[in-house]
Amino acid sequence: MPLSFKIAIRYLFSKKSHSSINAISAVSVCGVAVATMAMICTLSVYNGFQEVIATLYSDINPQIEITAKEGKTIDTAISQIAALSEKDWIASVTPIIEDEALAVFGERQIPVTLKGVPDNYERVSGLNKALIDGCVAVGDTALSYAVIGVGVANNLQVGSGFMSPIELYTPRRKAKINMIDPMSSFNKGEVFCSGVFSVSQPEYDDKIIFVPINICRELFDYTTEASSLEIKLISGTNERQAKNDISELLGDGYSVKNRIEQQSQAFSMMQIEKWITLEILSFVLLIAAFNIVGSVSMLIIDKRDNINTLYNMGADSGLISKIFFAEGCLISAIGAAIGLIIGLGISLVQEHFGLLKMGDTFIVEAYPVKVIWTDIFAVIFIVSLIGFAAAWYPVKYLNSRTLKFKGQEI
Repeated sequence: MPLSFKIAIRYLFSKKSHSSINAISAVSVCGVAVATMAMICTLSVYNGFQEVIATLYSDINPQIEITAKEGKTIDTAISQIAALSEKDWIASVTPIIEDEALAVFGERQIPVTLKGVPDNYERVSGLNKALIDGCVAVGDTALSYAVIGVGVANNLQVGSGFMSPIELYTPRRKAKINMIDPMSSFNKGEVFCSGVFSVSQPEYDDKIIFVPINICRELFDYTTEASSLEIKLISGTNERQAKNDISELLGDGYSVKNRIEQQSQAFSMMQIEKWITLEILSFVLLIAAFNIVGSVSMLIIDKRDNINTLYNMGADSGLISKIFFAEGCLISAIGAAIGLIIGLGISLVQEHFGLLKMGDTFIVEAYPVKVIWTDIFAVIFIVSLIGFAAAWYPVKYLNSRTLKFKGQEI
């Protein structure tokens, strides 16, 4: 152990001539500890909420979605699209038609987004996990069924098992408006509500209606076209590699997105909020670090006689600087270690046991927490950087005149 470090430890725990120095050192340790703990807990909570939202979206969004970069539709009959189903790491390739329509039930009407899906859609998606009423059924030999968002159900005042159908209207894509008979300019379809889903996201719950794909083709005048392709991968497949392989197969004319990229705006906002919060807490830590500056500065003044003694024994200015620099680093390190242990302990306990509850009105029962080790390393780096600066500053500048002896200066 270096001599400077041994002396710094001795100074840290020994009794000072002024008790206020001990108090400031204790406050410095507590300030760094609290700021470090707050950083770890806050980042872990953000990670937990992001995971909850990703889980909610995973019930609706596919693992991989393919859309055209130009235009609204993809021709599913082309060879590249057909080649996708031949890949042994792809479980299913599902054509989807998605567009706007008017939904009418009784005297109520609202604009909705129709999502045309095949009859076996519940086997290739997580839609059944989001059901709160009824069942997933979008096809029948005689009738067509739909699964609607809870907001749509509330606005139309309809639910599963209702005997009257929901009427769907879309403008004819290839026809001109008939001013004499305006209704002839619209395509009309009817579906019965088989189920109601909720993912607690307004853009889905208040807009989406899942209907049979053949109904959408009739309403939007499509044949082999699709708005997008939804791909489900075989369990254990590397999603990133699969995404790259699909992009290479299809070429530049198609956009291939995973679940995070499909909701890039929502997740980007969460990431921005997360890192802005970290910056604010880093500023709080910086303010707390001024206590370290004060503590080291007062210790330098308190130990002036000891400094002269060390000079008389042959110590140079470099050793004196190292002693007080190590003193500041020790204060920062002890505070960081305490905050790290407490913050990790609180986060891991909440992650595995969910002791802190949110109440029955929220999506999840307990506050969601997820510890990501890259975040922990980021916190350690920030705390170390600020602690280093706080220890270096008073030794280098504030007390240069104090540490003079026989014409030498630190």
